[in-house]
Amino acid sequence: MTVSKQKIFITGGAGYAGSRYVPLLLELGYQVTVYDTFYFGDNLDNHMNLNKIKGDIRNSKLIEESCLNHEVFIHLACMSNDTSFELDEKLSTEINYDCFNGLVKAAKKSGIKRFIYASTSSVYGISEAKDIKEDHPFKPLTLYNKYKGLCEPILFKYSDKNFETVIFRPATLCGFSPRQRFDLSVNILTAHAIVNDKIIVFGGTQLRPNLHILDYCDLLNLLISAETSKIQNKIFNVGYQNLSIMEIAKIVREVVLKEFPEKKEILIEVQKSNDLRSYHINSDKIKEELNFKPKRSIEDAVIEICNAFKKNIFDDALTNTTYFNVKKIKELNIS
Repeated sequence: MTVSKQKIFITGGAGYAGSRYVPLLLELGYQVTVYDTFYFGDNLDNHMNLNKIKGDIRNSKLIEESCLNHEVFIHLACMSNDTSFELDEKLSTEINYDCFNGLVKAAKKSGIKRFIYASTSSVYGISEAKDIKEDHPFKPLTLYNKYKGLCEPILFKYSDKNFETVIFRPATLCGFSPRQRFDLSVNILTAHAIVNDKIIVFGGTQLRPNLHILDYCDLLNLLISAETSKIQNKIFNVGYQNLSIMEIAKIVREVVLKEFPEKKEILIEVQKSNDLRSYHINSDKIKEELNFKPKRSIEDAVIEICNAFKKNIFDDALTNTTYFNVKKIKELNIS
């Protein structure tokens, strides 16, 4: 595919990752269409090269019409969060799996040249392996990560020389976004430390790879522009700092105490967890084949969030449902 300033179509472009990424694309001169339900609000400023479409990814006809005349399709939209199946199971199944085949067919029919699919590293579930590579068997603990994995071969089924496909499995994201989330490990630990002077750790021994949201954005830019031979039909793990939840909590405490010197102490309280996901992913493949390596740390993400708190950007960080995917969807009573 010729690398130029293509038109980019992004499902979920107003979400946590999307709302941080879309402004960067616009700065680079791309024309962008965001297709989103906007359940969590619209945090994207208007721009001459930005088109916003309010739509549900289950509506394949609208998807097909909306992505006409675009070259790249980035699929970020999903019912994300591993506790998302506290929701109506039918809703989550429809959004995370049932509609995927129709969505890919619609994209191909509309002439999309490259389809980039955001899967998840949580497809690995629980594993004691030291370095989980892309060929490691799935052991999904929830329907969310089960369906994320099941969608991958569906995408490759439609791949050909005119429809390029690539999948990445990102680690848990962290850092600031205009559509902030506080249901992600680093982010919620930071919010508790700042608001309550106490970090609640659920479990603590689970290993979780992390990825700064800006490294995620850099990765998407790379997947848009990479040569076909380097990405076609390939799957890449993308993570950084494989640490336990307790190790993350200690980093958060140290950074928050530096950023808020008036705080004398931040306690760490351990509670039992029903989220047993634990895995240590290996991201060597993307480094070797695409020369991609994350540049930002958990510390960087915590500092970003601290700075946002200092500016009073957040409205009731620990109670406002806008920052918590499952709580907000339940509140809206979506079906």
